[in-house]
Amino acid sequence: MTYRIAKFPIGQIVRHRIYPFRGVVVDVDPVFSNTEEWYQSIPADRRPAKDQPYYHVLAQNAQGHYEAYVSEQNLVTDDENGPVSHPMVEEIFSGIEDGRYRARHQRAH
Repeated sequence: MTYRIAKFPIGQIVRHRIYPFRGVVVDVDPVFSNTEEWYQSIPADRRPAKDQPYYHVLAQNAQGHYEAYVSEQNLVTDDENGPVSHPMVEEIFSGIEDGRYRARHQRAH
């Protein structure tokens, strides 16, 4: 299997190109790594290919916040709408620098 380099790094603020939500990338899978049931629940005419990076996104929309799993083809950079309002953002990131969130450094105890 051939892997592509992920377009969006951890900390990148993104938005979905079809659905009205935005968020921040917290993890990346090189290819689809969710359940087949989840994949089949996507309408066939909108179902993305499995052989591309998939992103774990702390997302927000008009109804609130949640975690989303999104294919690379369905994300675009969102560098104009400011910080992401999600309660987990402050636990994972220390702030925004140059339009991207900076990860908190974990200390060994």
